[in-house]
Amino acid sequence: MAISRGFWGPATRRRDPEANVKDARCLPEGFRISIELLLGVALLGSPAPLGANQKIDSYDQLLLVQALAHDVAVAKVPLPWGKQGIHIMANGQIDQARATKQLREKGESVKPGMPVEITDIKFRPGRIFLALNGGGKSGQHWYNHLQIGMGPFPSPVVSQQQSTPSNGSYITLNLPPNDKKPTVGEVEKLLSQALDFSRHAPTVLYSPAVPPKFKEAIKKHQVEIGMDRDEVLSAKGAPDRKIRKDDPDGSEEEDWIYGQPPHVLFVIMMDGTVTKVHQY
Repeated sequence: MAISRGFWGPATRRRDPEANVKDARCLPEGFRISIELLLGVALLGSPAPLGANQKIDSYDQLLLVQALAHDVAVAKVPLPWGKQGIHIMANGQIDQARATKQLREKGESVKPGMPVEITDIKFRPGRIFLALNGGGKSGQHWYNHLQIGMGPFPSPVVSQQQSTPSNGSYITLNLPPNDKKPTVGEVEKLLSQALDFSRHAPTVLYSPAVPPKFKEAIKKHQVEIGMDRDEVLSAKGAPDRKIRKDDPDGSEEEDWIYGQPPHVLFVIMMDGTVTKVHQY
């Protein structure tokens, strides 16, 4: 053994590293294995520091894909052509400057109120990328794949010879820092400024009191003159803003406003019935 002088006293003996190995070999087999297992658990169980760009766990990615893939929502804001699409920040707010720039340069692909299908989901550190309606590059609308009929040869709903690009876009969702386990509810809440997931099958569609033309408009998420409040809610959801005023003759006027400038939908109601619709 080597001799070394300790800091607090006289010379001390410094153990040979090989002696430790020999001592360990002298331990009972079960005791030695227990120590090795404890050391392994301690090393594996130590939590790694979370970084802002840490990836979402594979299992949580699978849960998100199962819940969101091919889900249909309604666009609440205009969405541009191109891969840039719109960006939603970690606080759930849309990057308006970037969205306005893309709309000006690429043009509007998806209008507010249009249904969109989430056709692809990709995960990157700190971000989730969603393609809507194929991203507008597939050459077909997502409903081109639907077929109807009986027997082994169903007919497509829409002719497969169409070559016009689908009205699609992209959304880049920035996750909050250190959030590597986002739930489906959290992701939908962050997307809620751009997409409405709540309007899938409004019960008003099954009411015999609703005229057929209104039912058709609700399916297309459009507002028609003569609709009442419930029918407008079924078609467009709750408005972003409401303006209410009482006229001198005792009637009540309500302005329901959807979207943000420069793309705004005004729905004007008198005593609960739509009298005017303006799309800007």
